[in-house]
Amino acid sequence: MDRLEGEAISIVRDAYRLFAPCSVLWSMGKDSTALLWLMRKAFLGVVPMPVVLLDTGMELPEVYAFRDRIAREWNLDLRVEACPPEESCDQSLPPQARAAARKTEGLRALLARQGDRAVFVGIRRDEQATRAKERVVSPRSFDGGWNVREQPPEFWGYTLTEIRHGGHVRVHPLLAWTELDVWRYTKREGIPIVSLYLARDGMRYRSLGEKNITLPIASCASTIDEIIEELATTLEPERAGRTMDHETEASFERLRAGGYM
Repeated sequence: MDRLEGEAISIVRDAYRLFAPCSVLWSMGKDSTALLWLMRKAFLGVVPMPVVLLDTGMELPEVYAFRDRIAREWNLDLRVEACPPEESCDQSLPPQARAAARKTEGLRALLARQGDRAVFVGIRRDEQATRAKERVVSPRSFDGGWNVREQPPEFWGYTLTEIRHGGHVRVHPLLAWTELDVWRYTKREGIPIVSLYLARDGMRYRSLGEKNITLPIASCASTIDEIIEELATTLEPERAGRTMDHETEASFERLRAGGYM
């Protein structure tokens, strides 16, 4: 844990120094909340950049309540970017993926307005096969597109790259972490979480997304200790409750190539 924490804090500090102005995306899930916690450690108790929620209006009520409480307690510069309707998204995508793509369009609008050179994101390689192909510092084109074939090499863990004209980079400090790492770190540090991660009536959310494209899974894990114990033996994928992952094999890869997180 100490090694992972130290590496993540180094990435956060280096990238912020080189790429400002920056922002950090916050979904209120366990990963992005852990990233905010690390940023507060890196910068003496504050997050020194805007914290952005790409809001489709479809988060669960408990998630919005958590957002408001943590933003107030941590004194975050919270910015809510309203995402455009599905009609503005690629209509060739399957329905559930099209709903998720609203966040891509929201992020494009944000970047065009703010001119950020870097966006910090709390994704992990072990979460999904397409994300496993990512780099810690990942260049994006003018429209936010990601070309998996044209990524910079990584030496000694990561490489800070130049930003192409009109583009930006995505910075992934948690990329090498696992789901278990995040939960163990959350327990060790006492990081707050959305209560939906804990089982009620035999169900819980393992991966939090919008209510129209995410379902809870069967589970009796009602504490963080029980979640950690469950994850040590389960064969179910983390995103089993994400309905868009079950539409077509290429849906998520198409989303990420187009700029999705």
